[in-house]
Amino acid sequence: MGKSNLLLELYSNLGTTGALTFSSKTLVRKMLNNVNFKGAKLIIELGGGDGSITKGIVDKLEPGAELLVFEISKSFCSSMEILFPQDNVKIINDSAENIYKYLEGRNADYVVSSLPFSFFSPELRDQIIFQSKTALTANGFFIQGCYSYLLKNQFKKHFQNVNTSFTLKNIPPAFVMVCK
Repeated sequence: MGKSNLLLELYSNLGTTGALTFSSKTLVRKMLNNVNFKGAKLIIELGGGDGSITKGIVDKLEPGAELLVFEISKSFCSSMEILFPQDNVKIINDSAENIYKYLEGRNADYVVSSLPFSFFSPELRDQIIFQSKTALTANGFFIQGCYSYLLKNQFKKHFQNVNTSFTLKNIPPAFVMVCK
């Protein structure tokens, strides 16, 4: 799927994508600077979109590590399956609230998310954040890129520590919340 078709999908489903454009390289870098890829065995990405964050993760995955990418848009999934044919990258066309169905008894070192939580009902938000926290190892981190600082309070309901940073180099400017 070409970039113009991906943009059409993005704008056609603004309620589920929650973005005006795809994540900038600066935002991706800022999010992934919080990931220690050395020794990470399983990483989960929520909201794969056009694959910009996925690519950043795949480029740094160690041999033997696995990436599970959750995306509800079939079009985005089809595009990502072409972009990321590696055996250790699984593109999953399902809601992030169903993480537990795909873990096979494992826990993730990181959950990296660009989900538009501001567009979700409070119940769905809580369910996805709860599933993300449950999916993590004891030393795992949940990393969220978002446009609203107010979401910090939502994450604090589930995580003891929520550290926030900001980047202007994204449209619109974005926050990165690192939760433990």
